[in-house]
Amino acid sequence: MDFEMKDKMRIVQELVPGRQITLLHIIANPDPKLYQKLGLDPKLDYSHAAIGILTVSPAETAVITADIAMKTSGADLGFVDRFSGTLIITGKVAEVESAFNAIAEYFKNTLKFTVCEVTRT
Repeated sequence: MDFEMKDKMRIVQELVPGRQITLLHIIANPDPKLYQKLGLDPKLDYSHAAIGILTVSPAETAVITADIAMKTSGADLGFVDRFSGTLIITGKVAEVESAFNAIAEYFKNTLKFTVCEVTRT
């Protein structure tokens, strides 16, 4: 039996939810194919468009990020997942940036989360 156990790999995965936003990234002027691959609306004006990607923990707070994004900018909600903590928004670069700045400010100052910087490509 020892031989059998040596050949088997055991992987333990753990999620330790913190109070943090670990990714706030803006993709300015993405390739139209990226919209399609993500299942987003390909009818957007690609030359003035952006995709914003956010991850937050605990995952349920992604719902709050979506609410803030919709109330503080003209960005559109592309995807929100309360189980993984992922938010994707689309819109003009300024709209996505405005949404992310509002989310970062609220989570940092009101909810006392650790918040990363907004990055952009």
